Amino acid sequence: MSTFIERAKFSCALGGAISTVAGIHRAIPIVHAAGGCAGMLSGSYNLAAGYRGLGYCGGNMIPTSNIAENNIVFGGEDRLSEQIEHTLKALDGDLYVVLTGCQVEIIGDDAVAVAGKFKSQNVIGVSTPGFLGNALKGYDAVLSAVARGTVQEAPVKDPLTVNILGVVPGHDVFYRGNLEEIKRLLGLIGVKSNVYFAAGETVEDIKKSGNAALNLVLSPVSGVLTAAAYKDVHGIPWLRSELPIGPTGTRAFLLQVGEALGISKALVEKVLRAEESYYYSYLERIVDIYSDLDFQRYAIVAADSYYAHALTRFLANDLGWIPHLTSINDIEGEFEREEYRASFSDINSETKPIVVFEQNAGEILNRIRESWPLNRSQKYYDSLSPAYVVGSGIERDLADKLGAAFLAVAYPVSNRVVLNKGYAGYRGSLTFLEDLFTNLVAAR
Repeated sequence: MSTFIERAKFSCALGGAISTVAGIHRAIPIVHAAGGCAGMLSGSYNLAAGYRGLGYCGGNMIPTSNIAENNIVFGGEDRLSEQIEHTLKALDGDLYVVLTGCQVEIIGDDAVAVAGKFKSQNVIGVSTPGFLGNALKGYDAVLSAVARGTVQEAPVKDPLTVNILGVVPGHDVFYRGNLEEIKRLLGLIGVKSNVYFAAGETVEDIKKSGNAALNLVLSPVSGVLTAAAYKDVHGIPWLRSELPIGPTGTRAFLLQVGEALGISKALVEKVLRAEESYYYSYLERIVDIYSDLDFQRYAIVAADSYYAHALTRFLANDLGWIPHLTSINDIEGEFEREEYRASFSDINSETKPIVVFEQNAGEILNRIRESWPLNRSQKYYDSLSPAYVVGSGIERDLADKLGAAFLAVAYPVSNRVVLNKGYAGYRGSLTFLEDLFTNLVAAR
């Protein structure tokens, strides 16, 4: 039996690597691959990530070796060396990252060694062929190489500094808004955070990230390899957490970080009370209309593991919606799947969500049909309605077939422009509520 991926929700590893480098201010990718790879992959994260833009050096600006047939036959290392030399002369950057495509890896070019000859000029090399895996693998490949080759040694750690890992630029369409809110929240309890990709973050900040006392990994899939690299080279322990969305998730997040860093629980609770007061002072404005227009919905969430549980928990625990099905598209191992499935035990609604792991968008409709009795022209039929689909842009068709409302939050997202919007924390969840409810009243 053959299998195929229908409407993939990831680029290849090279795409994730390009997007990661583009997310770092004054970092320049140098792509050693065939012509077109760099521009097309960069373009996909521009157009399908809320029109995020090309960054400091993206799109058609990306230097590439543009290897041809003769390079495939005789090797392309000399061509790469030439390209690095020209890039250093032509483009002003603080970090240059050589990334590789499938072709040069297959013929055996040692791009990492070639990049190593220019180490004194802030050049590093990373192996990122498409067959390495999806975009999340490209993210980890880049940041692992940065942790091993760019981050400076810091024997003395700052006990109140953390690194935030697992947030993939572009693949998290709201990455900058989310990171800036996480940075703000941690700052309220006295913690400095290196988030790599937010406004104001520099390559110099990344170089000094070896002084952190802890790495926080906000994804079950991405960031783990980078955290392991930091542990091996810089002795920094790591803790797996989750993207905090809404009161339940943010409270758990701040208490977890506070306990890990030995911060007074009284201080954390003081911050939580202030943030919750702010949150509910705005939420109360929608309570009357929520009740009068019956805004409660069956919730269907389709996203990667970074968002899936966090969104479902918010919709069920904090908003009071009925979680029907959550589909996760990036966890493959059986053990990892069961571990992630267990995280849904904190959903406190009477109805628990059906948790499935599905890469193919078309199969989600089949899972829903399997889980809900068909209408066989009964006199009385309890339909899965009203429903709301929260997923990637690909799930728009699913919402149409179900007659459900729809909001795109997970990559790919091409029907929204995202600037500094984020869904993390208390304030981000208010933005999320605005987006959800705006869709419900938009036609009025």
